[in-house]
Amino acid sequence: MIENINWYPGHMKKTRELIQENLKMVDAVIEVVDARIPVSSRNPIIDELVKRKPRVIALNKSDLADESATKVWAEYLTEREAAVKAVSVNSMSGAGVKTLLKILEGMGAKRLMIVGVPNCGKSSLINRLTGKKSAKTGNKPGVTKGKQWLRLGNGMQLLDTPGILWPKFEDPKVGLNLAFCGSIKDEILDVPTLGMELIGVLMARYPDMLKERYKLNEMGETPLETMEAMALKRGCIMSGKRIDYERIGKLVLDEFRSAKIGRITLEMPEKPST
Repeated sequence: MIENINWYPGHMKKTRELIQENLKMVDAVIEVVDARIPVSSRNPIIDELVKRKPRVIALNKSDLADESATKVWAEYLTEREAAVKAVSVNSMSGAGVKTLLKILEGMGAKRLMIVGVPNCGKSSLINRLTGKKSAKTGNKPGVTKGKQWLRLGNGMQLLDTPGILWPKFEDPKVGLNLAFCGSIKDEILDVPTLGMELIGVLMARYPDMLKERYKLNEMGETPLETMEAMALKRGCIMSGKRIDYERIGKLVLDEFRSAKIGRITLEMPEKPST
């Protein structure tokens, strides 16, 4: 397993200070998380800063996640946490945005802050909420750099903040999940190994989708063997019939992120111990 994935540029420290300074000015917080990884994409620093402030968790990118899993997560988060409501959102199509606005109106919120990890789709959601391209969007983390106040169609004011990660992931799986979903820049990662790690997760959780997408009659005994079989099927071969691990690693990451493999959720709520 890839150990100790960390990515904490200097602007993220400034973002933490920005959230802290402006929190007293808002009535509620929209916390945007990736519906495929609702635990890993929730920043513990945000929990620490926001505390009991009314909050709506937007389970964004729901079009890429397992639909039944997203419903379970929305119910779980709403039932589990006081002062928190959760709603499934697809900022690309606008699905769930009206529900999100109704919840905020029901809270009596006039001034809002929106927060989230990099590349969780926060900017796309802002553009849906404002009805125009108010925020820069991109398929890479770290697009939004500063703060900006925006006005929504219903008169609410919204403070945008840059995506924020935290200095150290206590659980290596959190760093991996964020890397799988593109919240950490691929440029600083070992892409072939990351691709192989993802294949291992998919072998355990969504084996049929993996076999169907890559036309595999059966999977290998290890993620590496499966990766090599996938490379042969997709022609990811270099001279001398060598496997192009870089190419197949990038391919599986891209196809997971775009839901070409299927709608996949990598985390489910923990069942209460009896």
